[in-house]
Amino acid sequence: MELLSPAGHWEAMVAAVQSGADSVYFGCGGFNARRGAKNFTPEELSPAVAYCHLRGVKVYLTVNTLVTDRELAAAGDLLRQASRAGVDAVIVQDWGLAALAREIVPDLPLHGSTQMTVHSLAGVEAAAKLGMGCVVLSREVSREDMAYICRHSPIKIEVFAHGALCMCYSGQCAMSALIGGRSGNRGACAQPCRLPYRLDEGKAGHPLSLKDACLVSHLRELRDMGVSILKLEGRMKRPEYVAVVTEIYARLLREDRLPTGEELRELEQAFSRQGFTDGYWRGRPGPGMFGVRPEGERAPEELFQAARAAYSREDRRTVPVAMEAAVLAGAPARLTVTDGEGRSAAAQGPVPEAARTRPLTAGDLEARLGKTGGTVFRPERVRVQVEEGLSLPASAVNALRRDALDRLAELRQAPPSRREADPAPLPPAEKAAAPIAYTVSLSDPRQLTSELLDLSPAVVYLPAERIGEFNLSPYVNRGVEFCALLPRICMDHEGEALTALLGEAGDRGCVSAALGTLGQGALAREAGFTALRGDFGLNLFNSRSLLEAKSWGLRSAAVSFELRWEQVRDLRKYLPCEAMAYGRLPLMITENCLVANGLGCRSRDLRGPCRGGHVLTDRRGERFPILPAFGCRSEIQNSKALFLADKPELGRCGLAYGRLRFTTETAAECVRLLALYQGREDSLPPEGFTRGLFYRGVE
Repeated sequence: MELLSPAGHWEAMVAAVQSGADSVYFGCGGFNARRGAKNFTPEELSPAVAYCHLRGVKVYLTVNTLVTDRELAAAGDLLRQASRAGVDAVIVQDWGLAALAREIVPDLPLHGSTQMTVHSLAGVEAAAKLGMGCVVLSREVSREDMAYICRHSPIKIEVFAHGALCMCYSGQCAMSALIGGRSGNRGACAQPCRLPYRLDEGKAGHPLSLKDACLVSHLRELRDMGVSILKLEGRMKRPEYVAVVTEIYARLLREDRLPTGEELRELEQAFSRQGFTDGYWRGRPGPGMFGVRPEGERAPEELFQAARAAYSREDRRTVPVAMEAAVLAGAPARLTVTDGEGRSAAAQGPVPEAARTRPLTAGDLEARLGKTGGTVFRPERVRVQVEEGLSLPASAVNALRRDALDRLAELRQAPPSRREADPAPLPPAEKAAAPIAYTVSLSDPRQLTSELLDLSPAVVYLPAERIGEFNLSPYVNRGVEFCALLPRICMDHEGEALTALLGEAGDRGCVSAALGTLGQGALAREAGFTALRGDFGLNLFNSRSLLEAKSWGLRSAAVSFELRWEQVRDLRKYLPCEAMAYGRLPLMITENCLVANGLGCRSRDLRGPCRGGHVLTDRRGERFPILPAFGCRSEIQNSKALFLADKPELGRCGLAYGRLRFTTETAAECVRLLALYQGREDSLPPEGFTRGLFYRGVE
């Protein structure tokens, strides 16, 4: 099992390598999910890869943000640079960037980021279809589901074993973007989840701040189930932290044992938020998983000083080599060095002379060749052949050793030969027929009325998990398309239940299904749906991602609501595109049910107290409604509704559809708002509305 450590900058990379990492990951430039880290400059990329490869450590470059059309060329240049530098793989989130990489650097391996929200076997298989050779599972995947995925996965599986946990599923969080204009999908998260909130009218606390994960006691099980890469989080943390955590995990993997009490204390000293949690691993989310970092808590200087002193020794990480040397009469002295991967380098010295005093012995030569101090190489086996009566100066032996090791170092650092190609021009796209049509998304059966359908919405989205509560029979012959909206999260152990719900949806009159995350197409097709639409959870951000979505056979696709209207306008719409036009936009979807944590519910059922109109309130008094989600999850909504009915730019974006997302609205409000967007009546915007990110966009 490969140990992958974070490297936010050069010193952190050295700390990881010298502390026993098998591989490191870091960002270069702005296309990575930790833009706040120091990261590497383009000039540092090749030297960093060479440093790691010389010591037998792989390098994965994070290019794991959503990329706009205008940024794709620069992102493509970074991919080319990464390939030329010899990066072992790039970690990506964006569908369009993955498609571009396959085209311009086809030999550069791709790994799917945890930002892709892959949490099921179907998701893994879909990631493989996108060209991924490895995928990082969502942190919320339990031991049982992880084992199932590993048993059947066609590609490598990577798992976060230690470090920070986000409250929201990675790739599905819009809280930082909508509240502060800093997108987690773009690497600029402001971490509003670490701030205090109160549930309903209760006391203020930190209901969104999770403890760090720690799976150090489960390493054998992770290895035995087939996890390929064990990942440590921490690109924003100090190099000393990287060193402490990496060394402990590397030691335990090497010695195949459980941690001692002292090792557990050192991990907690290095960084924790009131301890650690393995709640998701055990499949037991709950209030015990939460914690905060006490203000003013000091770094453990004694522990960090020792770690710094250790990783500063460049001789800690050595590469074993085999040496074979021959000193024979009438022939140049020769040395061949071979590393564990089979690379060999040879050097040739002077012809030995007859000894005038003390002749060179095999022991002498072996001892001299073994003096590799100042290099990364460590002689593991030395074989020499020395004829009697010959002399070879110590300087010649030193030069022979130096030349052979220098050549081996060059071989180890040499980037592989990889193909490059220019991207093919994007094909033209058809323009959407004007005017824009409006779809509606309902969350409550009471919102479905004859008055609403009299307005002929283009599509009516209904949550698959509540489909049995909607009475569709009076409406199925009215020419309305009912679409089953799949939950964004569905673990493998929940797949059978969701398939049954989708079967019921089809029986009741739904003719299409909308996919929330990667891999759900297989689930929908299994349930009998051939007409598929893409929901906003797919994070389609650029023209190439839309072209990829079209190749998957989608009937339409919702574009990311983090795009500005000009960016939406300029997208090449290879299939009918939809954008959010009204409603409370979802900030988070959480595995930890906020209501259950606050009220002690253990029903694991959508018919529990989750339906009670619960809210989170922040320090400024903003109230964020909480809706129940499939699998006893929570979905936090924005405090204000998006409103664009009075903005002409909405109709100028080339969109086929604008979606009205109804959550807390009454049936009468749903009717009035749809009529308003359709131009059937004039009305002022609702009180306390927002324009979302339609004009300001995100960092």
